[in-house]
Amino acid sequence: MTSANSIAALDDVMSNARAAQTEYEKNGSQKRYDRAAMAVAWAIMEPGRNRLLSELAVKTTGMGNVPDKIIKNHRKTLGLMRDIRDAATFGIVRDDKKSGITEIARPLGIIGAIVPSTNPAATPANNIVNALKCGNSIVVAPSPKGVATCEKLLEFIHAEFGKIGENANLVQMIPSPGSKEKTQYLMESCDRIVCTGSQNNVRRAQSAGTPAVAVGVGNVSVIIDETANLAAAAEKIRASKTFDNATSCSSENSLIVVDSIYDSWLEEMARTGGCLVTDEKAMTTALWPDGHLNRAVIAKDADVMIAALGLEGRVPENTEYLAVETSGMGPGHPLSGEKLSRVLALYRARDFNDSIAIARAIQEFQGAGHSVGLHTSDDNRALALARSLPTSRVIVNQPHTFATGGSFANGMPFSLSMGCGSWGGNMIDQNVHWRHFIQTTKIVREIPSREPSLEEIFTDYWQEAGR
Repeated sequence: MTSANSIAALDDVMSNARAAQTEYEKNGSQKRYDRAAMAVAWAIMEPGRNRLLSELAVKTTGMGNVPDKIIKNHRKTLGLMRDIRDAATFGIVRDDKKSGITEIARPLGIIGAIVPSTNPAATPANNIVNALKCGNSIVVAPSPKGVATCEKLLEFIHAEFGKIGENANLVQMIPSPGSKEKTQYLMESCDRIVCTGSQNNVRRAQSAGTPAVAVGVGNVSVIIDETANLAAAAEKIRASKTFDNATSCSSENSLIVVDSIYDSWLEEMARTGGCLVTDEKAMTTALWPDGHLNRAVIAKDADVMIAALGLEGRVPENTEYLAVETSGMGPGHPLSGEKLSRVLALYRARDFNDSIAIARAIQEFQGAGHSVGLHTSDDNRALALARSLPTSRVIVNQPHTFATGGSFANGMPFSLSMGCGSWGGNMIDQNVHWRHFIQTTKIVREIPSREPSLEEIFTDYWQEAGR
């Protein structure tokens, strides 16, 4: 297909999306929006389709594992549906007599969703549910490896739409094959970009001229202090680090352990499948053989990763992840960055204050604004991190992968995309959720004047500084 024909095909997609959204809004209702979102959720959660999507995702991307993909597709979608169940996204959503303001929910229009290969079903499904809940249409741009899974997901969604008489043009994707040119055209033509994935895509999204909700780089550091329950921390970190073979941006990438409990931590780590590696130089060479992260280890099962790193027969049989003692942070120590594998950098801190300094150095190198973890019995330590680190989230005594993007055991909204604030170059510091897919029109009525006197505003200041 020529470039001109390729863009023409995408033009047809956008035209159909615009017409579908216009009708969806004109003839919308809360019941219709909720029903469409429900159809998408069931399209991915129905057990047989969930398994098929998970198997296809692992087969075509080479990342993650099927059992964990199934869990992720199910729990992320179930949690999202819980979060939006009672959200008002149609008609009057606020009527405040005191301020004289009435707010009416309004869709954004066409959502252009840029999604990564790490979660080729869960992330687009999350975006599609949020878009439809808020009265929008959506066009998805999957990564090249995620195309097959996205196509199958949309096939299932359209089948559900057929059951309820909904318009399939509300949910579309860029015509195959994908390309940077098509993705750029989508970003310039839609009404709101939601971008999850590489920082190259994020930068393009934020410079496309269309309002963009984009997210920053993950590279999670987790501090284990001298008051922590080490056995519990070890179990949680193992479960989190190994889930879906560390495809999540919320997967632990560095552990920072206070010196006084370092040896005890190593015992607990070994008990739960973590293997200590002390040769930082050799591991760095194996992970970045040509200056690029070794594709043979990215998001692979433990046995595959161990073989690719040349460690067969040199680590315990129960090894589920590797923890490499690392001496520094920054470009000269790539282990301090994101590794997208079952590999952790392990740092030994003199004390808690030193652990904060190490975490800061890691975030300043990569991952600023995303999140940090803390295992402790002293809740004041969490406040110290929140006040001193360039981070949007401090996850306390929880498995980081499961907690950051929403959990049934914490109050974070379910999401696969984490905003990183100004630290990470993002407009938002929240988990991307339904409120980022909607806008409002305000009716403003006159109310009795509330103009204050100068004395009401300045009395305290005048007493301190003089008039």
